[in-house]
Amino acid sequence: MSTWFTADPHFGHPAILAFRPGWATVEVMDADLVERWNAVVRPTDTVYVLGDVAVSTAGLGPVDQLAGRKILICGNHDAPWAGHPRRGDARPYREAGFAEIHPHLHHTTVAGRRVRLAHLPYSTHQIGAPFPAWKPTDDGVPLLHGHVHEERRASTSPAGTPEVNVGVDVWDFAPVSAEELAELLPTP
Repeated sequence: MSTWFTADPHFGHPAILAFRPGWATVEVMDADLVERWNAVVRPTDTVYVLGDVAVSTAGLGPVDQLAGRKILICGNHDAPWAGHPRRGDARPYREAGFAEIHPHLHHTTVAGRRVRLAHLPYSTHQIGAPFPAWKPTDDGVPLLHGHVHEERRASTSPAGTPEVNVGVDVWDFAPVSAEELAELLPTP
């Protein structure tokens, strides 16, 4: 049993294709994302999805095709997100196949190191500007996050705290293993 992390698949989201010119349609993107996920994740594995699984509940269809036990830490496009202006029910996400749904933050360990899981990063990014009240508090706990669709895997916050972007855009459009992430985090 392995643990994986990912963010921002944006299933069913036509506007995301502006960031992903390799796919002509969302249907092709969705199918490829499912294929890449299932190439690495086994049915007994756990996958933390750090937000923006789909732009709306209508896009949740591919989730039931994804291997593993799925845990969602909601992002700004997910209806159950604590900061969503029209916060919605988590039921469609459970029905799609999420075993757990956390509306904002969660914690786990990676290689014995406590890490915070959130959709938004600690550091300031232009794309994160609309949600300053929902950025996690940087108290020195390393952060795994999504939200930013740029070629940046690991960085440090302005306070010097490690933060790692687990978004599909920077991990070949597939989940990244806890073992690989451990190499980017300082030892406890």
